[in-house]
Parts: sequence; C-alpha cells; structure tokens
Amino acid sequence: MFFDTKESFKQAFVETLRSNYGKSIEQATDVEKFLTLASLVKAHANSNVYKTNTYLEKQAAKKMYYFSLEFLLGRLLTNNLMNLGLYKVVQEGLADFGIDLNTLEDIESDAGLGNGGLGRLAACFLDSLATLHLPGNGNTIRYQYGLFKQLITNNEQVEVPDQWLRYGNAWETRHPDEAVKVKFYGDVRITMNYETGRLNFEHVNAQEVLAVPYDMPVVGADTKCTNVLRMWSAEASDNFPADQDFIKYLNSINKICLNVYPDDSTVEGKYIRIKQEYFFIAAGLGSIVREHLKQNPNLDNFAEKVCIQLNDTHPAMSVAELMRIFLDEYNYEWDKAWSIVSKVFAYTNHTVMQEALEKWPVEYIRTLLPRVYTIIEEINRRFRETVYNQSHDRDLVERTAIIQDNQVKMAHLSIVGSFSVNGVAKLHSKILVEDLFRDFFNLMPEKFNNKTNGITQRRWLLYSNPELTNLLEKTIGPEFKHDFTQIEKLEQYIDDKKLQEAFLKVKYQRKLALCRFLKDNYQIEVDPNSIFDTQAKRLHAYKRQLLNILHVIYLYQRIKQYPTFTMPKTTFLFGAKAAPAYVLAKKIIKLINCVAEKVDNDPVASKFIKVVFIPNYRVTVAEYLMNASDVSEQISTAGKEASGTGNMKFMMNGAITLGTLDGANVEISERVGLENCEIFGLKANEIENMRSTYSSVDYYKQDARIKQAVDSLLDGTFSSVQDDFIDIYNDLIIRNDEYFVLADFAAYVKAHEHINALYSDRSAWARLCLLNIAKSAYFSSDRTILDYVRDVWHIKAIDNSKLK
Repeated sequence: MFFDTKESFKQAFVETLRSNYGKSIEQATDVEKFLTLASLVKAHANSNVYKTNTYLEKQAAKKMYYFSLEFLLGRLLTNNLMNLGLYKVVQEGLADFGIDLNTLEDIESDAGLGNGGLGRLAACFLDSLATLHLPGNGNTIRYQYGLFKQLITNNEQVEVPDQWLRYGNAWETRHPDEAVKVKFYGDVRITMNYETGRLNFEHVNAQEVLAVPYDMPVVGADTKCTNVLRMWSAEASDNFPADQDFIKYLNSINKICLNVYPDDSTVEGKYIRIKQEYFFIAAGLGSIVREHLKQNPNLDNFAEKVCIQLNDTHPAMSVAELMRIFLDEYNYEWDKAWSIVSKVFAYTNHTVMQEALEKWPVEYIRTLLPRVYTIIEEINRRFRETVYNQSHDRDLVERTAIIQDNQVKMAHLSIVGSFSVNGVAKLHSKILVEDLFRDFFNLMPEKFNNKTNGITQRRWLLYSNPELTNLLEKTIGPEFKHDFTQIEKLEQYIDDKKLQEAFLKVKYQRKLALCRFLKDNYQIEVDPNSIFDTQAKRLHAYKRQLLNILHVIYLYQRIKQYPTFTMPKTTFLFGAKAAPAYVLAKKIIKLINCVAEKVDNDPVASKFIKVVFIPNYRVTVAEYLMNASDVSEQISTAGKEASGTGNMKFMMNGAITLGTLDGANVEISERVGLENCEIFGLKANEIENMRSTYSSVDYYKQDARIKQAVDSLLDGTFSSVQDDFIDIYNDLIIRNDEYFVLADFAAYVKAHEHINALYSDRSAWARLCLLNIAKSAYFSSDRTILDYVRDVWHIKAIDNSKLK
C-alpha cells in the first residue's frame, strides 16, 4: 500500500501488519513491525523501479552494469526513507502508535555482501547513480553469510558466522522465472558444421547450477529514478543426472554463495573462489543478453546499449564468457564478436601490489570451465601475436601474456578485454602507467585514465551526522544537500568564531553518540573530552596499524618513565577485521587489545591514553565513528594504498588527516593545503629508491625509542605468553620490515606531537576542521560518477519528470 501523509501511512501500516502477520500493533513483535515498515517502503521503491525501467525501454537507452563481488550497503531503512522523502511522515506516524523509529532501525542487519573499501565504494556508486538519474544497476552474489562476525576473545580475533539473513532480507524480491543456467566441469565437444565450414563448440557432461536473481531497489535521493542491485543465488538445477549423489551435488552448490571470500589457502577454497567469480558474471551476462534481445533483433549493437564496469579483477572472466555467448550461442565469427565484446567492458584496478594481483592456476580454470578456458587461450594467443607484430620484442610478449607460468593473470585479461582501464586516485593511476602496467600503457595508452574515488555525502554526512548537516544548512543554506559543490561556500565562514564554537559543540554531540554506542554495544567507556584518534580499515600490514600501536606503546613507555610527561588525553580507536588465515594481521589485533588492557589497568597511563578496539567493524559502526573522530589515521606505506575512501568520510565530517602521501591523501592534501592536514613520512619514490638498501635493524639500533618499543613485544610487557608477538618482531627485524614501519616511526611521532599542539588551540582546530569540510566536495561519489559518465560509460540521465 502507498502512503504520502501521516494518516495514510498509519492506515497502510495497520492494514499491512494485519494482512502479513494477522496481528495488531499491540500484538506484533518489533521484528514484525520492522518488516512491515520495510515492505511498505519497498513497495514505494519498486513502483519507481517499474517507472524507471518502462522509461528506459521506451527510450531504448544505454545502460551501465556494475559487476562487483562486494556491495557493502549498510542498513537501508533510514537511507531509503530519507531518499524517498518519507522519514518525517513515518517517524511521526509511528510515534502516534507509541513506536520509536530508532528501535525499528536498529533491528536491521548490515547486509553481508562485502568486506571493505571495494564494497563500500560500490555501494556509494549505486547511490550516486540513482540520485543523478543515471541507468546503472549492480550485479553480485547473494551471500548466505557475510565475511564473518568478529568477536574478541582473550584479546584475539574469533570468527563466527555473520547471519545477516536471520530475519530475511526485507528489501529483496526473488525472480525464479528469470533464472540463468550456469555450467561447471565437463568437457568441450567439437564438431564440424560442413554447411558453414565452422567448428561448433559444445559444453557437455557439465554440472549445471541454477542462478536465481534477487533484486533490491537502489533508491536515489529526491528522484523517482530507482535502479536495481541484482544478487544471484545458487540453486539446484532440474537437469541433475539421476545416477549422481544429489546430496553431494547440493553441498557443492551451497558453497558457492555461502560467504564472502572463502579461504583460498586450500585447493578446495581456490575452486570455490573461481566458482563464485564465474557464477555471478555468467548469470549477470546471461540476464543482460536476454534483456537486450527482447528489444533488439541481434547482438550487433550490444556495445552501443550496454557498458559493464569490472570492479577489480573478480569479474575478469566476463570477457571470455561474453565471447562464449557470442560464439557458441549466437554463432558470431571471432573477429566480429571480439570487435563488439572489447567495446563493452571497462576495468577498475584497486591495487598496486604485484602479489595482490589475482591469478589462478591453468589447471583449475581448465577443469572448472573447459570452454571458457579455451577462449582465454585463444584471446591470449591472438594478443601475444598482436604484441609481437607491434614490437618484435619477445620479452614484452611474455611480460604482457594473459597465460604465463601456467597461470591465468586476471588483470591482464581485464586490460586486454576492456576499452578503459582506470586507477582510483591520481597517485595510484600514475603508478599503474609508470610501473605496474607500464608495458600495457606503452602498447595502448588510450585505454588508461584516472577516476579518483568518492563517497556518497548522503549516507556519510547528511543522514549519519544530522547535527553537522543542520549547522551547515544554517550557515550556507540548503543547496549543498542537493548539489554538494555548494559546500565550498563554507570556506568564507571558517574564521567566524561563533561558527567555530558551534562546530566544536556539534563534534562533542557526535562524540557523545559514539560513547553511548560503545557503552550500549560493547560495555566500553570512553571520555568524550579526549582527542578521538581513529584508524578504521581492513587489517593489513601495508595499512600499518602496527605503526599506530607501536606509537601508543612508545607513549605508554614515556608516561611510565617520565613523571613530568604530559599530553592531551587521547583515545586511540581501531576498527579492523583480519582475514582468517592472515596470521600476522591477527597477531597485530591481539597486540592492540593487549596494549588496551595494559593501559586500562594502569592508573597513571590511563589518565592520558586509552586504546579501544571496536569488534566487528562494519558500516553501522563507521556511521558513528567517522563523524565523532578528530584525527583520521591514513598511514599506509606510500605507494601501496590505491585510494582509500575512509579518508574522505573523515574529512567530510571535519576530522584532520594524519597520513602519508599515499592514495587519495595526495589529493586531499592538494585541496586543503599541506598546512591544513598532517602529512608525514617517506614518499612513494623515496620508498622505491631505498628499498634495496633498507635495513630495519639500523633503525632499531640507532633510535632508542624504536628499540624499547620493539623489545616490549618480547619482554612480557603485553603478554604473559612467551613469544606471543614473535611473529610481529620477526616481521620488523628478521624480515626487514617490508612496509617501512620503523623508517617512518620518528616522523610519525613528530606528526602526533604537532597534532597535539594544534588541538590545544580550539579555535584554530575548528577552523582546520571547517576548511576540510569546505574542501570535501571533490570527494563526493556524485563527482566520480559524472567523471565515469563523461569519459567511459556515456550513458544519459533519465528525465525524472517523465517517470510516471
């Protein structure tokens, strides 16, 4: 039922609750009330999906599809109500029934559809696409469980299932009639068609899996334009051979969508990962081709009507799969098929680290996907031939090969099969063309471009930080809420003392909100009058949470050794998950928690510092954390972080960046000025120049502060278990500190001292924060999306006035 007033909402709510659950408001549980409310909001959104799709069909419009293994959406009830302009109506209507909307909002789980920045970026892009009236749908897997729910037990990370579907997914609609058949294993049967003179390829004796789509509406702000995130679920096919073990077959199917990123340290895990990647791209492409052919007589104009963005290399096999569809199902000749297929895909790279570039053993892909592998082989053969004819350089041919050393290089497949290749920050894209993909850039420079990441200001400022939003609106007017470039008007007010005081009060309110959240959910008490210094991101050695906690250890030791030592009280906040098989990362988490315990129990040190590790970091936690923080820790080894998006969320909410010149920190510092952020440490080129001569032992021996902090890892200060942190010690000293933690330590200490000095002048600090907010417009995902539209996708905005 539809509603647009408080009274019509109340009537719809009562009637839907009764028809869905046979209960009155007094009889219904909070979960039933939440699901009822969500169903009403979904009905609104799906009505707009219908209007959007009808318009696009009439216009025969080009569409963009965003293929990503992750979409970290966060909770959607508040977002959807706000974007639809229904929040106040619902809030007041529920209040009349004695129901607190916040209580229902808290029932919703974060959708377990991702892990980190890759998925949060994808979610922001979907929000911006819809808000900008652009036809762009998402394509992913409907995971039964998220990555994992992180518990901290005895100071260590413990992984338990993330049961995000415990109450179902209130926003999805299942479409069994639109299922796509996906095949694994089997053989390739080759026959000759003597009439055409062509070879026919048929995938036989395959294990068939049914990919069933679940659609979620993606609601834009103040627009009827509503796109869709399509999630695929693996189910048993009717074409199951009667002589095989059905239970074994069912178990193998269930593993495809069981959880995000299954452990690939085992052979079985690797097969599951490859299955996942092929499953969601084969299903997505099958669906897109089917929709295209409803409106077009053939696939000749496919590239004119469809653009597919590959978010990292997980969807790389899309190139080979679409070729398979053209060749085997629609009888295209290779050259014509390739001329179309190679104009469909655009590839976004998300790493500069060679070891992180995805590659799979030939044997695995050939076994799982025999026909797709033969196509990859042929793409590789033809590309090698092209490179040699162009360069006559056999070494270059080998370096750029898709299949090399018995492995399929997914980044190479993505580059060769795409018409656009982009990095996600200016420095990152520079490293791609000058280093990581230099050979490809020299061969095809026209493909490469930069698209600096962005975040949606709606979730990360307007909705999650209402106090700051209200202050901004009073100061510069409401236009920035619809056109975020208008936030730049704030710069002319940053010297206003009253505004500075008002901002500090807002920040304090957000700190209190975080304090309540931590107390209610984790029984952690934090002093809101302390500096909130935050590092929240995936736990990885190159992100250098270790540098952060070593600095805390240094402070602890200074406090204990020097009775006159003083500093502003600081709460060091960490939020991070480590991959289950990543031993070093999990040890760093344990170290952080052991240091936290030590400091908490020390009557002297606890007056100055507190360390908080927030378990199970996720979007909902970030919504509290980002806008309460004073200092944004962005301290990755220069040249290693592709972009980062947390840095943008902190900045947009008035936190000062303390970071290296890495990723999007470069562009943040360019926009605010180096004097208005705290940049420290070695630069990317300096790291590379000293890599061959670097000796972490020299830093350890020459700096007493470093030696004392590192030695505490082994002397029982933070653990009664002998050698508990030997892995961390060895990484720093024996394995020569790959990510230059010790090399940047002194500069990091100095940066913190400067931050503390700045913070002591509250007026100057508020001015810094306000300037950062004023300069954050560039880091809106609305800007990023418009850059993609202009340079890559070439899709046209929908006329919102015609969505009827």
